[in-house]
Amino acid sequence: MPTDRQLDLFDAAGLTIVPLRPAAVRPSLSVGGFDDGDLIAAIPLASQEDCHALAGEVAHRGLGGAVPALEALCRRFRGFGLTRTVPEQTAALQGLARLGGVEAAAAVARIIEGDVVQGPALTEALHAAAALHCRLPAECCLALLRHPDPTVRAAAAALTRARADCGDSVTAVLTDLLLDLNKTVARAAAIALGRAGRTEGRLVLARVLWDDPSAEVIEAAASVADEQMIVLLGRIARSRPDLIAAASAALEDIDDPRATKLGVGLRQNLSG
Repeated sequence: MPTDRQLDLFDAAGLTIVPLRPAAVRPSLSVGGFDDGDLIAAIPLASQEDCHALAGEVAHRGLGGAVPALEALCRRFRGFGLTRTVPEQTAALQGLARLGGVEAAAAVARIIEGDVVQGPALTEALHAAAALHCRLPAECCLALLRHPDPTVRAAAAALTRARADCGDSVTAVLTDLLLDLNKTVARAAAIALGRAGRTEGRLVLARVLWDDPSAEVIEAAASVADEQMIVLLGRIARSRPDLIAAASAALEDIDDPRATKLGVGLRQNLSG
């Protein structure tokens, strides 16, 4: 029968909607019963559900022989992860960082130099590299310090800070980053320069000491401290009980009689 009512193609009248049943949750893999060989062998093809358990277990056991397997797991997802973290790569990188050692450091360096990771995983790789004190080629450091993502620039500066051996070209880029619009990047660049004994970041370090002091900022400032910084370190030691040990140690390390005297006095008060 004709009708003037427009048909609704999405009308579900007369139909019974059956809700979808939730997918069964796969239980976590129990890795405690694996022997070392089987544990390592399972890593390269680990699933998203199992990768963290496997990587965490080899790190817990200190299995240095797992380094190639963790690197293979990370390389398996090369080309993925531009916008989202790949859990398998994150697990592999965190496992390598926890394992430590020369072989793990070399693996992470190869992963970074070979563009195996990108997007959020690149920042994770740089954190692992800093923890492992990786030494990347200067051209690789320069590319990372100029990366469009500020989280990568900051992590790259932290890695350079861990090396504490800034070459002229790297120093020039770090100096430029002191003016970065991202405050985290500018802070990381100042710390990197300070730990390398470069005075270019002194002004930024002094501002950070005033606004947001931390143990790493104090350590970096001690290498390039001037009279203003000595005063700031004394102020921090008196007003921040959680940083008094770091500030007093930094003052004692500064090649200035007033700083040394102040640091010794603070340490004695702390021990007393």
